[in-house]
Amino acid sequence: MDTFALVVTILVALFFTYTNGFHDSANAIATSVSTRALTPKAALAMAAVMNLAGAFLGSGVAKTVSEGLIETPKGSTGMGILFAALLGAITWNLVTWYFGLPSSSSHALFGGMVGAALAGGTQVYWDGVLDKIIIPMFVSPVVGLIVGYLVMTAIMWIFRRANPHKAKRGFRIAQTVSAAGMALGHGLQDAQKTMGIVVMALVIADVEDYGDPIPVWVKIACAVMLSLGTYAGGWRIMRTLGRRIIELDPPQGFAAETTGASIMFTTAFLFKAPISTTHAITSAIMGVGATKRVNAVRWGVAKNIILGWFITMPAAAAVAACAFGLVHLAFL
Repeated sequence: MDTFALVVTILVALFFTYTNGFHDSANAIATSVSTRALTPKAALAMAAVMNLAGAFLGSGVAKTVSEGLIETPKGSTGMGILFAALLGAITWNLVTWYFGLPSSSSHALFGGMVGAALAGGTQVYWDGVLDKIIIPMFVSPVVGLIVGYLVMTAIMWIFRRANPHKAKRGFRIAQTVSAAGMALGHGLQDAQKTMGIVVMALVIADVEDYGDPIPVWVKIACAVMLSLGTYAGGWRIMRTLGRRIIELDPPQGFAAETTGASIMFTTAFLFKAPISTTHAITSAIMGVGATKRVNAVRWGVAKNIILGWFITMPAAAAVAACAFGLVHLAFL
């Protein structure tokens, strides 16, 4: 296997992780920044550190990505498939970042993998795609909406007699914990997705064997790149999540972050399902906002976001398939 192709594929995978970081940094900190619980710089620094820590909490999601979605391709064609998959995901990340649309980096990657695999003649494990990707893609936002609504309702009932100013001050402090939990869950989920891709590249290059544990250097590299991307920030998407869906106050921000983090930890540890952190926090924000009154949520903005969720996988798949065609013509 050409070492140059392996190095290039790993570097592109790490660049994807970087785009994932600045694309999805809003997931962890938008609510805390919008409620003024944290300053933007402090929030980004905290998120970067917690992303780094979260990347070392498990490997179940990485195993699903590397072994459960597509057959590990072989030879130079296999490396071309991974390269094209990453290119499709990166392209979609940059497009949605430019327009401030909080789409899912995770589903951009999965769409890229499926599109490139189909174009390259590699088997797609449709049962795995359905069980680990499609079903969680629909279920997790519904759960986020319902749980966010229930958590916020419980908070309103528990603190119904509390002094509003004191309660808000307390929840601003509490948001530092809930935002840290979101960032930790983001690291747990999203760093592992790229680890799975890098492991596939190493297996294709015969550097690792199928089923081997993830090398420590892979964990460190993916975690560091995700953290650097997070610290770079994603201000366009942050404005959408923090302000355009609904104007959040500290109790609502705490409820949304707690809900989103709980969903990410549960799916990672219990189901090893690589869910979208974007879906989790956005739906939680909608559910929390609906407790104020249903029309307090700007459902027009929400509709555009949900539309972005539906088109992410096919769009990234199409770009990846085209990219594989170009790579095949030029190099294979």
